[in-house]
Amino acid sequence: MSETWQWLVDGSAWILPVIIAVTMHEAAHGWMAARYGDETARMAGRVTFNPLKHIDRFGTIVFPGILLLLHSSFIFGYAKPVPVNFDRLTPQRVGMRMVAIAGPMTNVILAVISGILLHIDALVTPEQAPWLFMNLYRSLMINCVLAVFNMIPILPLDGGRVVDSFLQGKAKHYYGKVEPYGVMIVLAAVLVPTLMGYNITVDLIGVPTFWLLEQVMWLTGNSE
Repeated sequence: MSETWQWLVDGSAWILPVIIAVTMHEAAHGWMAARYGDETARMAGRVTFNPLKHIDRFGTIVFPGILLLLHSSFIFGYAKPVPVNFDRLTPQRVGMRMVAIAGPMTNVILAVISGILLHIDALVTPEQAPWLFMNLYRSLMINCVLAVFNMIPILPLDGGRVVDSFLQGKAKHYYGKVEPYGVMIVLAAVLVPTLMGYNITVDLIGVPTFWLLEQVMWLTGNSE
């Protein structure tokens, strides 16, 4: 197998789980918003498992690719945010909280499904189907990373939305001012130290991710 072909096989086994993870994540936000009274995402065609409706060229393809080339310990990405009119949610605060949590919880469920599917090794070995098992193992990791990453308490990430749902008055006002810059702050916090040779993702995301991964592996009967 040529080096280029090996790189394409390995890269596809990263990108495919990322696409599935972010597609399901965003669709879950839209579905939960509709459950609490806001049909904005449904009317925009975003409550769908069609990845073309959710993929962000930079966040879903280019950014994970950059992390792959930089040999980052973690590969993750993001999709186009699902449009939600929080004023239409009923009750508003609970609805906002549930819409935010729906995405990371979907990633946890996908991680659990991936863990269960690993038991297919009773029928086919990793040596017989290496690409399949690479996808399953990486789906486990990627979904755990996305669940943890999105719960970082900075707007517009889901963790920030949960925090925002509990705030009122001036605290809510000033906290909301971070939202236009939140994603860039987080991406800079990940990329700049990585380019300088320090992989901050290990400290920022690694510890809670590996804890979550251990729980999923235990739950699905894959822990030793």
